[in-house]
Amino acid sequence: MRAPAKALLFFRSALFVPILYLTWAVFLILGSWLLLPVVPRRWAMAALKLHGDVTQGLLRVICGTKMEVRGREKLLPGPCIVAAKHQATWDTFAPLSLMRDPALVMKAELLSIPLYGRFCRKFELIPIQRELGPAALRQMVREARSRAAEGREIVIFPEGTRAEPGAAPDYKPGIIFLYQDLKVPVCPMALNSGMFWPRHSFLRYPGTIVVEFLDPIPPGLPKQEFMQRLETEIETASERLRLEARRELEALGLEPAIDAPPLAVKESRTVRE
Repeated sequence: MRAPAKALLFFRSALFVPILYLTWAVFLILGSWLLLPVVPRRWAMAALKLHGDVTQGLLRVICGTKMEVRGREKLLPGPCIVAAKHQATWDTFAPLSLMRDPALVMKAELLSIPLYGRFCRKFELIPIQRELGPAALRQMVREARSRAAEGREIVIFPEGTRAEPGAAPDYKPGIIFLYQDLKVPVCPMALNSGMFWPRHSFLRYPGTIVVEFLDPIPPGLPKQEFMQRLETEIETASERLRLEARRELEALGLEPAIDAPPLAVKESRTVRE
């Protein structure tokens, strides 16, 4: 890594992080009136999308990290399941502004965070208590069924948690439960956010985070066929985007924080079964 590029990376990241948390705090406090029962949920959702746009704008201005959206026309207008790759905290706010009325499947423990948890309830997101096992999946499906009936996009990270770019996929059964019960199309979403917003690091790399919507998967496929198609498409596209990000960082004189070797699509646990 070139010394000037490294110094600028640290300076920009050190400036961005406190501004980020200050901005989030301001949104939570000044937007608390949106939690009133008389305030329509759509107003709160508009604020959520504004929050994502403002945060991404700060990231672009301070850190030089842009966002590019590909295949947006493949995101269906009616109720659907958006199955997204998950590499960074960025994934939980920036892409949501691209959707009409997203209902994100989230960890239930986040509801206990003061004020933030109240907003999650106002947004009518879908909490899941993973420690409850099958009961948690049934509850998730009931809530998702209700949100889909309202015409909303159900957003789920099939791996359940963040994965480093280039790591072998580990898709959980929750996406299968939703697919079989809701009987709506699935819109796969690939990305490379972890190359610019790495886990367990305050560094925010300059470059272009790409979000790519892939061809929708129709309802009604057999479970194994659906999972194989979903994982293959998301992982193939995400690997391509990872290598694209790697080349961009190298051109800027920066070493990627995550530098897995170029690989073909990893064999998934579901496909091996």
